[in-house]
Amino acid sequence: MKRLPAALPLFLALCLVGPRRARCEKPAVVRVGAIFTHDSVIGRVAKAAMEAAAADVNADRSILNGTELKLAKEDANCSVFMGTVEAFKVIGEEVVAIIGPQSSAIAHMIAEIADNLQVPLVSYSATDPSLSAQQFSYFVRTAQSDSYQMAAMADLIDNYGWKDVIAIYIDDEFGRNGIYALGDELEKKMMKISYRLPLPVQYDSRHITDTLNKSKRFGPRVYVVHANLDPAFRIFTIAQELQMMGSDYVWLATDWVSATLDSLSPKNHTYIEILKGVVALRPHTPDSVRKSTFIARWRDMQTNRLTESGLNTYGLCAYDTVWAVAYAIDRYIKENGNFTFTFSNALYDEKTKEKQLGKLKVFDGGSLLLKKLLQLNFTGLTGQIYFSPDRNVPSSGYDVINIDQRGIHLVGFWSNKTGLSVVPPENIEGGHRSYTHEDQKLRNVTWPGGKTEKPRGWVVADSGNPLRIGVPNRFSFTEFVMENHSSHEFQGYCVDVFNEARNLVPYEVPYRFEAYGDGHSNPNYDSFIKTVANNVFDAAVGDIAIVTNRTKLVDFSQPFASSGLVIVAPIKDSKSSAWVFLEPFSAELWVVTAASFVIIAVVIWILEHRVNKHFRGSPKRQIATMFLFSFSTVFKKNQEDTVSPLGRMVMVVWLFLLLVITSSYTASLSSILTVRQLSSPITGIDSLIVSNWPIGYQVGSFAQSYLLESLYISPSRLIPLGSPEEYEKALRLGPSNGGVAAIVDEQPYVELFLSKHTQFGIIGQEFTSGGWGFAFQRGSPLAVDISTAILKLSESGKLQEIHEKWFCKMGCPSGRQDSKAEQLHLISFWGLYLLCGVISVTALLVFLIRMIYLFVQFKKQQMVTSTLRSASSNWQCSDTLFKFLDFVDEKEESTKKSMPQNENAQQQLPSSTCDDMS
Repeated sequence: MKRLPAALPLFLALCLVGPRRARCEKPAVVRVGAIFTHDSVIGRVAKAAMEAAAADVNADRSILNGTELKLAKEDANCSVFMGTVEAFKVIGEEVVAIIGPQSSAIAHMIAEIADNLQVPLVSYSATDPSLSAQQFSYFVRTAQSDSYQMAAMADLIDNYGWKDVIAIYIDDEFGRNGIYALGDELEKKMMKISYRLPLPVQYDSRHITDTLNKSKRFGPRVYVVHANLDPAFRIFTIAQELQMMGSDYVWLATDWVSATLDSLSPKNHTYIEILKGVVALRPHTPDSVRKSTFIARWRDMQTNRLTESGLNTYGLCAYDTVWAVAYAIDRYIKENGNFTFTFSNALYDEKTKEKQLGKLKVFDGGSLLLKKLLQLNFTGLTGQIYFSPDRNVPSSGYDVINIDQRGIHLVGFWSNKTGLSVVPPENIEGGHRSYTHEDQKLRNVTWPGGKTEKPRGWVVADSGNPLRIGVPNRFSFTEFVMENHSSHEFQGYCVDVFNEARNLVPYEVPYRFEAYGDGHSNPNYDSFIKTVANNVFDAAVGDIAIVTNRTKLVDFSQPFASSGLVIVAPIKDSKSSAWVFLEPFSAELWVVTAASFVIIAVVIWILEHRVNKHFRGSPKRQIATMFLFSFSTVFKKNQEDTVSPLGRMVMVVWLFLLLVITSSYTASLSSILTVRQLSSPITGIDSLIVSNWPIGYQVGSFAQSYLLESLYISPSRLIPLGSPEEYEKALRLGPSNGGVAAIVDEQPYVELFLSKHTQFGIIGQEFTSGGWGFAFQRGSPLAVDISTAILKLSESGKLQEIHEKWFCKMGCPSGRQDSKAEQLHLISFWGLYLLCGVISVTALLVFLIRMIYLFVQFKKQQMVTSTLRSASSNWQCSDTLFKFLDFVDEKEESTKKSMPQNENAQQQLPSSTCDDMS
């Protein structure tokens, strides 16, 4: 048997594996698409950076060994349509991944294509926050999402305390979604974007001019500009022409300004004059040897005319993106070999048996390559590169830069972990140093106009657009606010308060008054407030009550006058009363005062009985003397004088208490005798509600809505009255003759009415609490400053002076006061009574201690003079107590006379005793 040739087994093996050879062998060339706008700021930098990265990958034998990486570069020309066409073109060349595009708007479209053809799309500059892995499963981003940038911008705004900003942005996915993210971040910090001013995608100078002129009418002066890269900085150039780069303005910009500046030639200083005072963000990249080496290499490329653009952050990201794709391809090849593409059923028409969309194929290994891409973790020029679950690189933070006359200055950093700081994020997060409160700030910033002080960030108005302040054109009670028809100027109590408050505001407030109402009847104040809410007026000045439904529409200042509702009714002189003299004091005060007279009488008798002959005698005489002395102190007609020091001390305090009590009694009785009593059976708001009598109210006042909606009074009972004359007529007629039983109105109007019509008065007390204030549009900072000014006017007494100027020419107006309100109560004098009680008790204690001491001495002397037998006998306590009382009752002179005799007897006792013992 012949032997088979030795090469036959090898031939058979090749025949068996032949169909799989293409898949197993290593590809010689791998193509990666690169779609970007070649003639753009980012495009010029990205082109040079990607070419440099591709050259470095192909020169590095440790990666893609034997396989050449080729970039299929196509120009999107800043067009979604052209970007889509170029995407189909590079996919037709069987690219395994697409780098780009640089535009977020184009990325939205290409991401759809990449998803369907399973080609990973890796972008280094599409920062739109809405580009997410949940929507586009094959989209990966190596640049920071704008959600981080807008969080940094919100922290920057919050750091300086500004509450309202104006956003200028490009009206596309990139601009709109970025500003939406900024709005969300500001809301978290109780701030807001007051006005959003979009620019067309293809905007020109006319669009910018119109937008900026429109923004001048708004109050905020903090601008956030989120635009595409513009080497001419047209927005700031036109802002400077419109004199909007002065000290009143704040200009904040996202990273488009820093990317543009970094890409310009260092010798180009014309931008400094345009951008002076602008604060912008720049994506932060940690310093490293590799980054420094590449920057030096870039300068050499500029010197050799290989690129004319400066290197910005997006160039670094583009370089790292090429390396990331190369690493993923390298791992794919080592594990899976070659790349294969097949036609998809979705691209094949079963009816015509024809392929759709030309030669487009689905990348079979797309999901595996995407997996390898997401598993990467390496160090690039921009720092550590790896992908989070949302397929974005984690935020490395932002630099905060400031442009002044000397150039670009780094004033701080931001990271999503530490916020604003003067320390680089990697130093804090890496543990190279501790993070202190002092680090949580920024360095000094030069703002527009060259000032280093923080701008206020808003203006109320300017001379060209003064505040439009509405003033009610009243028909009645014109002392509060009225228009002088000859000079067309407004005057009155409310106008004077506003002018004085405005003078205390620390900035100029240009304004003009505009009348609201026809002057023939009082305007409706609820409708008046709505004109402020609807931007017809910027503010409202007048006798405007602060009520709940109005506070939902506008912001009010601090109240400058009380305006609770009160009831007015007819009154007549009070009838004489036989017991009117008892009304000044409350019952408890009368009881305490009477008890005090009795107590003082007893205390003085105890203290004076032993030493004062006027307080001795028969019990009947002593009781009469005691009480006559006490009650006669009211008239200061005492026939008896106090002798003891303790008695005199008690009398001093008691006489002072009587002086205060009698003075207060006299004043209160005088006031009560002039009080007027009500002739109406209405005693307060409760009795008015349950009655069926008609009730008057002022036209335009909130009293009508309060009576209807809060007290549920029938509308048929409410009678509108337009002037003080109608008030008087309706009250005189009364409910039975076509008039009203009472009028419910705000207290300032009522006080002014009663100052001229004394036959009417106020019933009861205010049954609502409230005040008058000035109304401003929601969020107006002027409301806070005017409130502060009103408080200063109140504290300085100026508010009272204005009130007296308008309402106290013939005596200040006042309503009826109830006699009960004039009644004096114990709480007003309890301190005096307490003092008098403490002094009296103290005097009694001192007297008692002295008496006990003298009695003990007296008993000792008696015991010495007694016989030894009697001395050893027992004494009963009752005998001692009676003897003590007898001792106290004795006259002090008698006690003193007996003391020396006892002492002589004590001196003789020792000698006789000794004799007996001997």
